Amino acid sequence: MDKLVKICGLSTPDTLDAALSAGADWVGFVRFPKSPRHVSLETGRDLSAQAKGRALRVVLLVDADDSFIQEAVEALDPDLLQLHGHEGPERVAAIRARFGRPVMKAIGIAEAADLSGLAAYAGVADHVLLDAKPPRMPDALPGGNGLSFDWRLLVGLDPRLPFMLSGGLGPGNVTEAIKLTGSKAVDVSSGVEVKPGVKDPDKIEAFVKAARAAFAA
Repeated sequence: MDKLVKICGLSTPDTLDAALSAGADWVGFVRFPKSPRHVSLETGRDLSAQAKGRALRVVLLVDADDSFIQEAVEALDPDLLQLHGHEGPERVAAIRARFGRPVMKAIGIAEAADLSGLAAYAGVADHVLLDAKPPRMPDALPGGNGLSFDWRLLVGLDPRLPFMLSGGLGPGNVTEAIKLTGSKAVDVSSGVEVKPGVKDPDKIEAFVKAARAAFAA
C-alpha cells in the first residue's frame, strides 16, 4: 500500500466525479442501511460503472451475510471488499475465498492494546485500515463518525504491517497525520462533507491535494 488516497461514502455522480477528477486512487461505496452514506444496489451499480477504470472501487460492508455480499458483488463488481464490522480473521478469510475479491479489514483503535490484533488479520486480509473506535452509544456507526484516535499510538508500529489510516481526517489535519504516523495511505469520509452523507467537491479536492503534498514531503 503506497501513497494512496481513498474517498469513502460517495453516493452521487457529481461527488464521485469530483473525487475522480481530484485524483483519488480508491473510491468507496457504502452498503450498510444504517449509514447516511448507504447506496442502493441500483445507485451503486451506476456509480461503480462511472468509476471503472479510473479508480479502484471499494464496497464497504458491516457484518454482512453471504447473500448480502453476493448482491453487492454482482451489482457493483467491486475491486475490493472493505469489512468494517466485527468480522474475525476466520470470517475475513472465508469472505475472501468465497467471493474472490481482495479484502481490507477495518480495525477500531482507541488504545495501544487495540493494535495487538493486527497480526491476526495481516495473514488473511490484503489490507488493514486503522480507524477510530466508534463512541459507546447504541446507535453509533462503526465508522464515518468524524473521530480520530491518538496517532502517536502508531509510532514504532512494525513497518511490515502496511495500513491505511482513517478516522477524523480532513483537509486541515491530513498533513500532520501522515507526518506523525508515516502512513502511506489515507481514507476520508465525514471530513469532506457539509453534513452526514453529503460530500463537498471543494473539500474533496483540498484533501487529495493536501495528502499528495504530505506524501511528497
